Amino acid sequence: MVDTKVPFEVSEQMREFADRSIDQARKAFDNFMDATESTVASMEEASSTMQEDSSDLHRHALAFAEQNVSSAFELAQSMFKARDMEDIVKLQQEYLQKQMEMTGAQMREMSEKAARTVKDAAKKASDS
Repeated sequence: MVDTKVPFEVSEQMREFADRSIDQARKAFDNFMDATESTVASMEEASSTMQEDSSDLHRHALAFAEQNVSSAFELAQSMFKARDMEDIVKLQQEYLQKQMEMTGAQMREMSEKAARTVKDAAKKASDS
């Protein structure tokens, strides 16, 4: 039989070099994982904030929709009480003017809230 075992000797310097290299690689990986976990945590926080703020935007949109429907019902009631066609046309014109103003104000408010939401989320993400 042929001896297939070849003696394998590693010098002490090579062992130390390998140990240091492995330790450095492990530390680098640990630092990478710490940074990754920190980033994920800040993203989760920002996401949570966005969800909360998004819910607030949805509530406002629902309140605006309720306002608009209520205005439409008020118009219908007023039109029902109108004496003639001239009154109906006047009521419709007033309603449309009021709705245009109200819709403009609602859109401005929603835009401001959305911009504030994005700004707050970006600030929280950068603070983390």
